Amino acid sequence: MSEPADRRYGPAELPRSRGPISAAVLGALRRPPHALPSDLGAHLDPADPITDEDLQLTLFLCYEVHYRGWRGVDEAWEWQPTMLALRAHAERSFEAAVRRLVGSPPVPAAGVAAGLAELVAADDGPPLAATLQRRADLTQFREFVTHRSVYHLREADPHSWALPRLGGPAKAALVEIQTDEYGNGRLNRMHAELFRCTLERLGLDITYGAHLDAVPAVTLATNNLMSLFGLHRRLRGALLGHLAAFEMTSSLPNRRYGNGLRRLGFDEVATRFFDEHVEADAVHEQIAAHDMCGGLVDVEPALAPDVLFGAAAGLAIDRLFAGHLLDSWAAGRSSLRSPAPSPLSSTVLPSVPLATTASATLAPPAEPAVA
Repeated sequence: MSEPADRRYGPAELPRSRGPISAAVLGALRRPPHALPSDLGAHLDPADPITDEDLQLTLFLCYEVHYRGWRGVDEAWEWQPTMLALRAHAERSFEAAVRRLVGSPPVPAAGVAAGLAELVAADDGPPLAATLQRRADLTQFREFVTHRSVYHLREADPHSWALPRLGGPAKAALVEIQTDEYGNGRLNRMHAELFRCTLERLGLDITYGAHLDAVPAVTLATNNLMSLFGLHRRLRGALLGHLAAFEMTSSLPNRRYGNGLRRLGFDEVATRFFDEHVEADAVHEQIAAHDMCGGLVDVEPALAPDVLFGAAAGLAIDRLFAGHLLDSWAAGRSSLRSPAPSPLSSTVLPSVPLATTASATLAPPAEPAVA
């Protein structure tokens, strides 16, 4: 089994277990593909699937074999039937919890684009971006970037699962958005690469999947939701709705993230990822709502409720994520399962006074949910 010599891009190292089911999956992945115990999934029915560490890590383990894979793990696990059966059991629990959380947003008479705008306008997510802009200290900002590294080092990949499942105007619009996400074919402009620069400037490990053990279940859930939508054709409408909500709530928060890093004394290399999204996502917002989602529903009208469900689900899970960070900081504790590592000695960090942790508890004005 050959693996890339450059470890920045994956496969990721297997993380530590968080319960009996993820421990069983990790043990299995370290061996050649074989049948898992038939009753393994029966033990995976937590009270709150969205924040259950064992369930969310189990899902992430199962999903990652469809992305970059795991270092030292046989690639044949990707389609091992009993692994897929376990994943399906965990997915049913997770999806049911998400549907209980958001319900079924109605499709307005004005159409799906208007429905998306209404969902975004009504969203009252915790003011994470304003806190990072105005009050968060360097430790808290490094925590935020650590959380987001799980997604941003593979940015756009989950939504690209929709490409072979679409045709017509929705596909054309998605290609336009994804082309920007992938840097128009230029490696140094890919959003994942820009984020890697931000990680490096903040003294954090830039390796793909390096921070999995540090992030809690709610962070894994924000990623697992995209994979759930992306890996099921029946949820293609939800996947596009999720992307639309993501783009429609991204521009202002990213401006605030960039300003927060500038307040802490960081240079344009550190802020370029966020600055890039300010302009790009303002354009993507219209393409995503009208051309992509509107185009999909024009061709497949029955998918309109799924589009709005996916958008509502993305906004709701992001609210939980933002609330976790702000609640943790208000209580004077880390939002990570283990604190972010000390900055790498080779990294040049700004020599400016840092805000106190307590200052993050001050209430900034309301804003859209974290992008």
